[in-house]
Amino acid sequence: MYAVLFSGNAGEVEFAEVDLDGPGPGEVRVQIAATGVCHSDLHIIRNEWTLPVPMVLGHEGSGIVTELGAGVTELEVGDHVVLSWVAPCNECRYCKSGHIARCTVAMNLVAPGGVLYDGTSRLHRGGERIYHYQGVSSFAEEAIVPASGAIRVRKDAPLDVLCLVGCAIATGVGAVTNTAKVEKGATVAVIGCGGVGLSVVQGARMAGAERIVAIDVQPHKTELARTLGATEEIDASAGDPVAALRESLPDGADYVFDAIGKIATTEQAIAMLGMGGAAVVVGLPAAGAKASFEPLALAEADQRILGSNYGSVRPAIDFPALVDQYMNGELKIDELVSARRPLAEAGAALDELATGASLRTLLIPGRSQR
Repeated sequence: MYAVLFSGNAGEVEFAEVDLDGPGPGEVRVQIAATGVCHSDLHIIRNEWTLPVPMVLGHEGSGIVTELGAGVTELEVGDHVVLSWVAPCNECRYCKSGHIARCTVAMNLVAPGGVLYDGTSRLHRGGERIYHYQGVSSFAEEAIVPASGAIRVRKDAPLDVLCLVGCAIATGVGAVTNTAKVEKGATVAVIGCGGVGLSVVQGARMAGAERIVAIDVQPHKTELARTLGATEEIDASAGDPVAALRESLPDGADYVFDAIGKIATTEQAIAMLGMGGAAVVVGLPAAGAKASFEPLALAEADQRILGSNYGSVRPAIDFPALVDQYMNGELKIDELVSARRPLAEAGAALDELATGASLRTLLIPGRSQR
C-alpha cells in the first residue's frame, strides 16, 4: 500500500494499492520501517512546486534492504539503511570535489523529478505510471531507490527514529557544520523550531556556539529548543522578532538560520545579522518567491547570504556519523517525534503538520489503526 497524490490540485493523498517493479541495475528494494512527514511534502500538495502526478510522496525514510539490483556490491540484503533524497552519481564534478549535495545527476531526480536514473518509474497502477518523489517515495511499504541513496547504518540503533536522519537531522545539523561552518563561541539565531530548526539548534550546540536564540510563534517549540541547546528564546507572535533579537544581541547575530523559508523570515534573518554575519536559508519557499535586501548594507557590513541545500550533506559520511552521535547521547532525535501513525493516516498527518502544531510525525507501515 502507498500514500499517493493523484492530483496536484486535490490537496489530499489517498491510501491505495500500487504495483512495484523489481530493482533495476544499481538499485535496491527497501522495506520501509518508518517515514517522516515533512513540509516539503506540503509544497507538492499545495501545488507550490510543479512536479508530475500521480506521485507517491515521502522522502525521509529508513528501512531494510530486501533485494539487490544488478551490479550492486556496496550493500547486502538485511542491511539497515537511511534513505537519502540526494542519491549521488559519484562521477560529476561536484561529487568528485566532495560537494555531494550539488550532484547534478541527483538533482534530475528532484526537479523536475518523477523518475529514477534510467528515466523510468518502478511504480504503476495497471497501465498508469505512478511517479517517484525525489528518488525515494517513502510513503510506502516498500520502495525502489538508487543504491547510492540507501546509506548503511549500524543495526543496534532504533530503525524507526533513524528516518529523521534522512532529512530533518541532516538538513539542520549539516547547515551548521557543513554550510555555515559555525565556530566555537559564535552567536546563533534560529528562526523556526520545527524538526529542521531544532536540528539547527542542536548543530549549533554541538559546534560550541556561545549563545543560541530560538525563535518561533509556538512557545512550546521554543521551550523544547531550550532542552536541546538553545540559551534563550523569542516568541515571534508577541512582536517584531528582529527588534527582540537586537535587544538580546545588540550587535546582531553571527549566524541566523531561516528554517522556515518564507519571504518574511528570510528578510528577518538578514536584518538580524551583525558585522560579518551570515544568513543561512535552510527552509524552502514556494517556487518563484523573491526576498529583498539592501546590497550596500550587506557589503558594508561584510555579511553573507548562504543557501543550504540538504545541509550540504555527504550522505555516506554524515548519516552514519549522525547515527553514532545519537547513540552516544550527543544528538537528540526521539524528542523531535510528536506522533506515530499508520501509513493510512498520511493525509491526517499532513493536515496536522500544516497547522504548525506538530514536529515530526512518523508513518509506520503495518502499524495498526488506533
